[in-house]
Amino acid sequence: MSQAAVYGLLFAAIVLEVIGTTALQLSQQFTRIGPTALVVACYAAAFYCLSLTLKSIPVGIAYAIWSALGIVLISSIGLVFFKQRLDLPAIVGLGLIITGVLIVNLFSKSVSH
Repeated sequence: MSQAAVYGLLFAAIVLEVIGTTALQLSQQFTRIGPTALVVACYAAAFYCLSLTLKSIPVGIAYAIWSALGIVLISSIGLVFFKQRLDLPAIVGLGLIITGVLIVNLFSKSVSH
């Protein structure tokens, strides 16, 4: 599988996880059937896609990318759709997470390019 396809699968896994997490908020502690079903379906699909990427990307690297992008995306969704505000320390922390993942991906020999 090409590197582009592997990273495409990883990105799909991240997007599915973010959709699932958004649905988790909307499920109101699993009391609403539609969002609850979406949580289960999206998490299952996300972990399947992630499992496929682990054939080519080390688990620590894949999880670092998953975590960083997931945190930034879900924080953005929380801000826009749920009106959850981020203070300056939260924004700085998110920036540090992104910086860390970029450093790992650009400079680490652990990442297969």
